[in-house]
Amino acid sequence: MRRRLQHHGTALLAGLTALTLSLALCSCTSGQGSGALASAPASPKLTSIDINPHDRAELRQGGTLNLAIAQFSRQWSPIHTDGGESSTIAVSKPLLPTFFRSDAAGTQTPNPAYLQEAHAEVRDGRQVVTWTLNPKARWSDGTPITWRDIEANWRALNGKDPAYRSSSSTGFELVSGVERGKDDFQAVMTFDRPFSEWQSMFNSAGNAPLLPASRISTPDLFNTAYLDTIPVTAGPFKVEQLDRAGQSVTLVADPSWWGDKPVLDRIVFHAMLPDAMPAAFAEGRLDLVNNGPDVAGYQVIKNTRGAVVRRAGGPDFRQFTLNARTPALGDATVRQAVFQAINRDVVIRADLSGLDWPAVPLNNHLLVTNQNGYRDNSLGLARYDPAEAARKLDSAGWKLDGDVRKKDGRELNLRMVIPAGVTPAQTEAASTTRMLKDVGIKVTTVTAPANEFFDKYVNRHDFDIAAYSLLGTPFPASGNRANFVQSGGTNQTGTGSPAVDAALDRAASATEAAAASEAINQADGELWKVAGVLPLYQRPQLYGARADLANIGAQGLSDIVWENVGFVK
Repeated sequence: MRRRLQHHGTALLAGLTALTLSLALCSCTSGQGSGALASAPASPKLTSIDINPHDRAELRQGGTLNLAIAQFSRQWSPIHTDGGESSTIAVSKPLLPTFFRSDAAGTQTPNPAYLQEAHAEVRDGRQVVTWTLNPKARWSDGTPITWRDIEANWRALNGKDPAYRSSSSTGFELVSGVERGKDDFQAVMTFDRPFSEWQSMFNSAGNAPLLPASRISTPDLFNTAYLDTIPVTAGPFKVEQLDRAGQSVTLVADPSWWGDKPVLDRIVFHAMLPDAMPAAFAEGRLDLVNNGPDVAGYQVIKNTRGAVVRRAGGPDFRQFTLNARTPALGDATVRQAVFQAINRDVVIRADLSGLDWPAVPLNNHLLVTNQNGYRDNSLGLARYDPAEAARKLDSAGWKLDGDVRKKDGRELNLRMVIPAGVTPAQTEAASTTRMLKDVGIKVTTVTAPANEFFDKYVNRHDFDIAAYSLLGTPFPASGNRANFVQSGGTNQTGTGSPAVDAALDRAASATEAAAASEAINQADGELWKVAGVLPLYQRPQLYGARADLANIGAQGLSDIVWENVGFVK
């Protein structure tokens, strides 16, 4: 269950509504979690949302929601490069401003708590976005949320000053300036070139909330203000306690909140190993658990009294990341050989067996199987072909010497780093070790403590292969950009090319869905060539939930409206 969020940030996510809709997962549902996604004949049919929807009047006021996260973070800023993983993002969402909400079909609507209106227009040949804020919106220190906060976020995230260690610059790097509008509650943002997915900025679906200018206006503040603390918030909930000793984060309803009063009194996030989460759920210590592709956990959830399984198809995928910064994998030919030496069908069946989830390989880095525009651009690199893998290794100078390939007297020995407590990762490492051994590649598995997997290994590029999931957004172009561009963002592979960057930029600026889809697929074809990420399969959104828990669960493309989450009367 260890996973990294695709991060807007910038953006790993974004979009004009019409364009976003045509690229989003096609939904036939009425929003009740019972419909099926339109799909190609070979694609799985998956529900688009499953959250037990209820009106607020049907919920009992009060109560505590207990949730699990996979790590207790140090960096609590979700727009910092060290904060772009799922645990930090999950805690931040009830606390920080996001200007748009996404529904099950990926449609973006303004979040009225923060945004009265936002619109794009062309002035003097340049795109201009005007953000009109809700004047009632305030930070927890009492200061109003104004255009200055938007300006400060742009300066921190535009990529011009590398001292700001931001998770992504997507979208913000296209902005030439932010000015005060008619008053302090209006910001006018001018773009150097069109950015069709501008709605991903300050967007919950884009994992890119607004942070206060008072805490990010200098690189030092940006990098340190949210270290081991969450000093300022502006959401329906606020922080009551960060308990590192107890590995928990407690949020309480904020009485200063100006929107709809939260139904819940408290939300408590408990950090624990992923393979311990289903048992904690069965014992009543958790009310909702993100099971993902954990077969044993799925059986525990199904057999838990008073529980239900909630499932949906979203833009998330399981993958292997190859680190091109290491000497063994610096050659793209070697990385391509690794791709072809891994029998993904075996890995996928092992991960998904017993989950009631289709074992369909994913052959695209940017779109999932049942998403509009999806096509296979892998150029044969997705096909299991150990003979071709051996030929590539020979051509790269790695010759068999006994059972292991060597070059210049050095063994081809790859360190595969996996997080502790993630059963699928353990299985993946074992099968990958066997497969790569068949072509003369030695694999050494390193099991990292849960709190260190990203902080000390992935984010520090201390691995050859790493196994985790990327959780996507309704914005397939900019929503993926930070993971794959050559510089900046959260590209952990060290790979990329000008062709990848250019295709992603074309997709983000396209005003027609067909042009965006073509550019996305062109970018994907280039990503197969650089061979940094090997997609495995569309990751199941499988949750265990208390049967009376409402308005939260398998969200698909939609956002959680935290003030509406509660328990049925």
